[in-house]
Amino acid sequence: MSYYIVKLIITTLLIVLISEIAKRNSLMGAMLAAIPLVSILAMIWMYVDTNDSNSAVEFSNSIIWLIVPSMTLFIAFPILIKKGLSFYPSLSISILMTILAYYSVIFVLTKLGIR
Repeated sequence: MSYYIVKLIITTLLIVLISEIAKRNSLMGAMLAAIPLVSILAMIWMYVDTNDSNSAVEFSNSIIWLIVPSMTLFIAFPILIKKGLSFYPSLSISILMTILAYYSVIFVLTKLGIR
């Protein structure tokens, strides 16, 4: 149980640290947020939990296919804000569009026989 608390604390601290840095310097915050910290942490936790690097490799390979649809959020959100929508509706619509993009890519990959 204490291991999960350590994982939770480390992960939470990184997210809070990035958001605090972004408040002071948006470029630096964006640079830190662009680093796939969640993916890196997930691979570390997977390796620590299983002592098997293959699961981290499979995870990393799966992420490659999902990079392009994840960009939907970062493209749609500023466009919606600039069109006059307020923050939460813009964020919600962008998230929904991103989810649809993920499902679309997964659907196409499945049709192509890629798992």
